Amino acid sequence: MNEVQHVTEVAKGISDLGLMAVTAAFFLLLSAAMMIAIFRWFKNIINDMIQEQKNGMKDLTEETRKQNDMLQDISEGLRTETQLRIRNLTGFAFDLTVEQVCRLIKRVRKENHIIDHEATAEKIRKSLKVIHEDRNSRFDPFTYHGKPLSDFCAPEWVEDVAKVVESEIYNEDGENNARAYTNVKLAYDNIKTDFYQRINGTNL
Repeated sequence: MNEVQHVTEVAKGISDLGLMAVTAAFFLLLSAAMMIAIFRWFKNIINDMIQEQKNGMKDLTEETRKQNDMLQDISEGLRTETQLRIRNLTGFAFDLTVEQVCRLIKRVRKENHIIDHEATAEKIRKSLKVIHEDRNSRFDPFTYHGKPLSDFCAPEWVEDVAKVVESEIYNEDGENNARAYTNVKLAYDNIKTDFYQRINGTNL
């Protein structure tokens, strides 16, 4: 019914306005539709280009940032005064630790029932771990190649020093503070060497 009505209206329009007028109106509508379609097509192309440009700029910015970080690391590593400052800072910290460990040896001798090897070993390691973590917390604010200095400290150092402490406490020759200081100092000299090798990437 609707189709018949539509055909009737078209026929009426042709009769009223003439075939040329209806045809012109049809082409005007077709042209308008094509212009809208072309406009949308161009709009999509432009939006895609803008989005691609944004993505390209984002990637370029990220790559530039990475390159800057790499250049900063390289530059930092080439500056001899950087490592010199680190050596001075950490050298004082490790030397202080030597004194703390020597006091620990004296304290364990006096306060612990050292015949109980297991309890003594546990106390030694707990105390050394506290010293190790306290030193690391002081290293955290200082960085090298974008990493805190504590990242270059090895947890196995605690066990290395614990063996030295135990060897002093249970030494067959008895108590000798000078010998204890020498052995603890030697242990931390080895630790410092390991630390500097880790900083230079030769012992990671």
